[in-house]
Amino acid sequence: MISDVTIGQYLPGNSFIHKIDARIKIVISLLFMISVFLCRNYISLSFVLLLAIGVCALSRIKPKIILKGLKPIIIIVLFTTVINLFYGNGEPIFQFWILKITEDGINKAVFMGLRIIILVIFGLMLTYTTTPTSLTDAIEALLKPLTYLHIDVQSFAMTMTIALRFIPTLLEEVDKIMAAQKSRGADMESGNIFKRIKAIVPIMIPLFVSSFRRANELEYAMECRCYTGGNGRTKMKVMKMQGRDYFALIFALLYIASIILLRIFTTSII
Repeated sequence: MISDVTIGQYLPGNSFIHKIDARIKIVISLLFMISVFLCRNYISLSFVLLLAIGVCALSRIKPKIILKGLKPIIIIVLFTTVINLFYGNGEPIFQFWILKITEDGINKAVFMGLRIIILVIFGLMLTYTTTPTSLTDAIEALLKPLTYLHIDVQSFAMTMTIALRFIPTLLEEVDKIMAAQKSRGADMESGNIFKRIKAIVPIMIPLFVSSFRRANELEYAMECRCYTGGNGRTKMKVMKMQGRDYFALIFALLYIASIILLRIFTTSII
């Protein structure tokens, strides 16, 4: 399961989505995510789902890779779905004690599950099609107005990107530590929930040690390359807006406007 977590990974490609300016890509991703929360019924959610499928198709990323990225959130989706099953109104289809399942509850459960899946897809598309360097430059550019408040935007952007970049690395490290512990006879898959939590302790300690060691090595590497951060740094690749970027932004704005109209003129199920 841990090896299936692909968030933070960049998948090289030459698709339309890959070529969009990273700044525009972040703005559009935020707009698409906001649109998911604006949906109040299956009509508007179906538009968002079709959009997510279209973005995946334009990115030319294999469906099995996207499904692999969705696999780790199955537990969250199931938990959210089960919780929402019991929050419906109307005549109960099934009832046990104070818990009851209604048709309204089933609709809400499926609706919330789809919401989470679509949100994760948009997040995956952003990281899959954007390099960590481009993400850093884009975040720094978008947050540049905060420099007037004497906030070190460059360091903040770099910290966020490094954290995102090292998610796959740390997960790979967890896999190695678990394999090493199992080879020494550690049992991490049997017993009750408390025994399983206790079995995590031998994993967390070496993981923390490894994380601090990697952070120290990264610090030395940045110092050896005379990295100082702050204002005045130039970029090897200067970001420039092109026609496809304006087209993508206009499309996103028209799309979010249509979702708002659907929210106003259609009936809500939540």
